[in-house]
Amino acid sequence: MLMIIDLQSRVAHHVRRIVAEMFGVQMEAVAFQYPPRLELGDLALTVPFELAKTLRRNPREIARDLAGRLGSLPDVARAETAGGGYVNIFLDRRAFALELHRGLIEPRSAALTNGRVIVEHTSINPNKAAHIGHLRNAVLGDTFVRVLRHRGYTVGVQNYIDDTGVQVADIVVGFIHIERKSLDEVAAISGRFDHYCWDLYARVGDFYAQDLARRELQSEALHAIEAGDNETARLAAHVAARIVECHLATMARLDVHYDLLVLESDILRLRFWERAFARLKESGALWHEQEGKNAGCWVLSMEEGGHDEDKIIVRSNGTVTYTGKDIAYQLWKLGLLDRDFRYRRHARKTRGGDLWTTTSGEGDADAPAFGHARAVYNVIDVGQSYPQRVVKAGVAALGHAAAALSSRHLAYEKVVLSPATARALGYDVSDGETSVKVSGRKGLGVKADDLIDALVAKAREEVDARDPARDSRARESAATEIAVGALRYFMLKFSRAKIIVFDMDEALAFVGETGPYIQNAIVRARNIFVKLEAQGASVEDLIARARALDLERFLAGEEGDLAFALLMLVARSEDVAQQAIDSGGDATLLAKHAFLIAQAFHSYYQKPQHSLLRAENDDVRAFRVLVVDIFVRQMTILADLLGIPVPERM
Repeated sequence: MLMIIDLQSRVAHHVRRIVAEMFGVQMEAVAFQYPPRLELGDLALTVPFELAKTLRRNPREIARDLAGRLGSLPDVARAETAGGGYVNIFLDRRAFALELHRGLIEPRSAALTNGRVIVEHTSINPNKAAHIGHLRNAVLGDTFVRVLRHRGYTVGVQNYIDDTGVQVADIVVGFIHIERKSLDEVAAISGRFDHYCWDLYARVGDFYAQDLARRELQSEALHAIEAGDNETARLAAHVAARIVECHLATMARLDVHYDLLVLESDILRLRFWERAFARLKESGALWHEQEGKNAGCWVLSMEEGGHDEDKIIVRSNGTVTYTGKDIAYQLWKLGLLDRDFRYRRHARKTRGGDLWTTTSGEGDADAPAFGHARAVYNVIDVGQSYPQRVVKAGVAALGHAAAALSSRHLAYEKVVLSPATARALGYDVSDGETSVKVSGRKGLGVKADDLIDALVAKAREEVDARDPARDSRARESAATEIAVGALRYFMLKFSRAKIIVFDMDEALAFVGETGPYIQNAIVRARNIFVKLEAQGASVEDLIARARALDLERFLAGEEGDLAFALLMLVARSEDVAQQAIDSGGDATLLAKHAFLIAQAFHSYYQKPQHSLLRAENDDVRAFRVLVVDIFVRQMTILADLLGIPVPERM
């Protein structure tokens, strides 16, 4: 399909040839900019400014010479000199529109890139229900995976299960020492097990606070879990496995799926950590602290100071920190550890097929290959920035500096609630509070499923009000899709470095920068075609008619400019998708781009004089059908990349 990056590549090829012929200069790269207004051109060349230094000439003179040659190029209608030395290029609008549409009808997959990319996201501690912050992680990670795959990357999606960590140990302490339950009694607990553990986790915090000596119970549980093959370890394994199933079900509601579940217990049992530990000691990267508050700990050498607790790899009691185990895991991801997991199929299927899980037992003989990535993206909250740097330092300390650089942290800030949303979810909010923070340790927070349920209920009210005669199942389906679209877009539209103040009313609004606004644009455009067919017209015939028209005439004037501005935005979609990758995983760029396209469509079509159904003749109707078809096809692609479902009706 014609996308602006393809067109720029073609134009750049000719520009390099012309520059070599005219000035005897070989240019490696040709940069383009987008003029601020359509009347100034579709693309702007900055080549004259670069040549001016080499040729010692005025850039405007160079621009004038270049413009005289560029106007005769394929894809170009004319070229003009602008400003101090820009060359503004006006594209052949007819050729542009036809090629854009042809490419959307017969899409071409992006060229496959070499090597595997691993994206680890979600990775919730398996000790209680997922909360609103985990939804931001999962949506960011899942959207980035979709964009990578769309652009030709081979991606492995991994969800790390910390089934031997302190949070699981705390729940085990709760079951054993507070509730006095055996493994069989825990297994008999019915209902939402993750919600049950949510409340228990808060009680464990109070249990420790009442007597600080009880913290030793956590250490004892950790030792037992790491040792394995004992009642405490079996209870921990049961808890983690059940919670993971709950998390997978929660994320599936947002169409978030994984390829591999990596169990931390397997990193220990398959001796990944022992191997990494030995290599780190051999390299001199670790030292055994003899005095001070870290006496008895193994600590990683770091050039930067501070955060002593994060540099501890093995605690004085012999248990391994999360950071230590993560170094071993990171080495495996990058193919730098001389051992591998074994794998078995998980009972749950994913969108793409089988879900696999690591195992230290017998694996399935037909398991695919995992790991050995050329780049790794870890979606983890900003609070883990320093530990992530410690992990990279550990990889680099073993002589893998280049591999350490290919390990990237997709950090994001937390999510808090608006007062209105907090009240709607049943929380007490003090007067004057502008946002409501949550704390899983204290049991104050929004469970992910509760939030999704509340959004669906609120969306259902809107759907019921708009179309009460619609079948109840159809209304429920539409409400669910609107809620998912609203939630996913809200989690994407803010910079990762920004704290999100989540507000249900704002997220579900049908106007403004929201998921429902994007969904409504697509549904509205599709409905135009439904109504057109109901009038006895054929969309297919009208598109064929449009392709035979002199489209240059229709793409001029006020309507033509609005339509072409929309087409230009559509054509930039692949460029924006690549920018999201090149920027290190900024899916916000693509979310905002989708909104701009939807906005441009509404601006164009909401004018009564641009009505397709009331067009003055068949040629005008055919032209407008072509424009709407281009919009629908591209926006459907973008909605899928963003994970936003499109209802049949809003």
